[in-house]
Amino acid sequence: MKTIYTSLRIKTVLHTALAVAMLFAFTLQGFAQTAAGTDIKNQASATYGDGSGNNYSTVSNEVTVTVAKVAGLRITPDAQTNSSVVAGQTGITMDFLVTNTGNFTDQVRFLASNASFQIPAGMTLTAAVVDPAGTPVNIFNQGSSVLYSLNAGAAVTVRATLTISASATSGSTLKVLLGDQTTLTPTFDNDAANSSANEVNTVSTGAVNGSREARGDISVLVENDAQIRANLTAPAGPVALGSNITYTASVCNDGARPLTPIDPDGAGPIPSRVYVIAPIPIGTVLTNVGSLPAGTYFTISPLGTAPLSATWTATAPGTLSTVTRIMIPVSSAAIAVSSCSGNVTFDVNVTTTNANTPIYEIIDAFGTNSIGATITDQSGDNTPNKGDGNANFNEPLSGGTVSPTQGFQLPTLLSKSYGALNGPNGAANATGPTNNNDDFTNKSVTTGIAGVAPTTAPAAPGSAVTGVTTASGQVVFTNSLQNTGNADDTFRLTAPTVPSGSTVEIFNTLTSTWVNVTNGTSFVDVAVPFGTALVNYQVRVTLPAGNLILTGYNTVIRATSQNDTSKTNDTIDRVYTGFVRLNKTATVANATGVGGATDPVPGAVITYVITYTNVSATIVGGSLGLTASNLVITENGNVAPNNWGTTTDREPSASDSGTGTVAGDTVGSSLLTDTIPSLAPGASGTFTFKRKIK
Repeated sequence: MKTIYTSLRIKTVLHTALAVAMLFAFTLQGFAQTAAGTDIKNQASATYGDGSGNNYSTVSNEVTVTVAKVAGLRITPDAQTNSSVVAGQTGITMDFLVTNTGNFTDQVRFLASNASFQIPAGMTLTAAVVDPAGTPVNIFNQGSSVLYSLNAGAAVTVRATLTISASATSGSTLKVLLGDQTTLTPTFDNDAANSSANEVNTVSTGAVNGSREARGDISVLVENDAQIRANLTAPAGPVALGSNITYTASVCNDGARPLTPIDPDGAGPIPSRVYVIAPIPIGTVLTNVGSLPAGTYFTISPLGTAPLSATWTATAPGTLSTVTRIMIPVSSAAIAVSSCSGNVTFDVNVTTTNANTPIYEIIDAFGTNSIGATITDQSGDNTPNKGDGNANFNEPLSGGTVSPTQGFQLPTLLSKSYGALNGPNGAANATGPTNNNDDFTNKSVTTGIAGVAPTTAPAAPGSAVTGVTTASGQVVFTNSLQNTGNADDTFRLTAPTVPSGSTVEIFNTLTSTWVNVTNGTSFVDVAVPFGTALVNYQVRVTLPAGNLILTGYNTVIRATSQNDTSKTNDTIDRVYTGFVRLNKTATVANATGVGGATDPVPGAVITYVITYTNVSATIVGGSLGLTASNLVITENGNVAPNNWGTTTDREPSASDSGTGTVAGDTVGSSLLTDTIPSLAPGASGTFTFKRKIK
């Protein structure tokens, strides 16, 4: 009985061993496995005795177990991080190892159209092959799934080639996945396939555990490449017109890799350096050619040309005003991480006469990063690698104006001077009898003066007032302003002096209204650009009735700079109440022998002399006076109050002392005229004729 027990125990042990082996086949894929289809044979044997010294042996029947197909798949690495990359980097390879952990030769399926890869934003898959070191099988952009056969326990490399987007964010981690198994952490291997969208799986349908899938992933860290930063300093100003401005420039590397030189003309005569390219600001000219760093280049190409596309020369042109940009080397070697080049300087001379607009400057820096790409930056933006390699877009435009996008320009203020001129129409710089504050414009009213004989004072109290205007009169003047400073200004117009009882108004062109400035404190502001251009304005003066005729009434108009209120200038708008005075005298010559020599007896001769005078002020220094034109003096002996036409006879020799022409001096005539073509301010003459008393 003991020997039979032993035989049963052996069988039990053998069956237990077989069960354990099969368990390993299903669960411990990391161990070497018996190939599928292998027959596992087992026959028990036993020995025994009969108790009398005889020994016997026997065997059991043979039991055969054929090893089943067990599929298995593993993809590595898992959660691996490769070396860092930079934005724009190309040709990045990631190698995944795909292993058949099953016990028979199986096929691995890679989905069409790269679907087995999961590529994050910021990366682009450019190639994918199986077995890159042997006989590569292309699985990139295939129209249908690719099946690759692997022996049991065999492994093959799948290589993905990728490009990092130029806009990839520094500091971000980009993970690429081959397969999409999600549940069996941390290895994500040998899970039951579920036909998911990004699957890598085994193909055979004969495995006892069905098709299997797995996943691997590799990450890269995006780090800063070389980060170029252009620096520019200049005096804030104000600097005087005609002086020099010194600019100081340098280049820094704020990135995580060295900033290397650039070859601006691609193996041409310009050597590889880290450069700054500086436009010559509008309103200036390059001046310090002799002290520029060695290796500086010059161009006369228009600012609209991209800097690296300009035509450069190592020799400065003879006419420096034609230089539009200079290219200055700041380093012949790479600029290390977190380092800066030395400073370089260049000078420009201020040639503009316009102090309104500061002198603006902006520079570009050029170098190369670790992947051989040209990088550029514009000064003032406080962010590296922000230049577009076309610095002109932020430069002052022709004529000193500034474009709306010029946020990065470095301004240098110019010293401003201010000056105000206020004068007659077309002659803002006119002077008067003593200085440029008493220049004048003379005009006369046309109303209220006809038939009014001149007098210098009213008659006795209680009597009628004579010699004054009988109605109000209004005159409009046009004056001119000029800004003699070097910056735009606003002039405030006031009337500190006005004729008594008058109303003085200035026309406001902005509101198209007349503004009453009679009180001397009300005002009109006029924008006056600097330079030679004149700005005109109008003044309206209304005189009341009752003013002495043949008299000038002054209105002083003052222009005051609002940038510098100490700069003022006055002009006089003078209103005359008529400006040609006629004074008549009569003398008697008696040669009749009756009475005295001057007694007006019949036969005596009366000599009439009319003195005509332009009473307006004499023109000086560009002031505008009143010239009487086509002055006609009429002597009619038959029009009241005259009666000399019937009481006297003609006595020949009527004449004018100047340019006047006398007509009507004929026998029997009682109507004479004297026509004077022109009578200048202050000028006078006489018209003389004689009559004999009947």
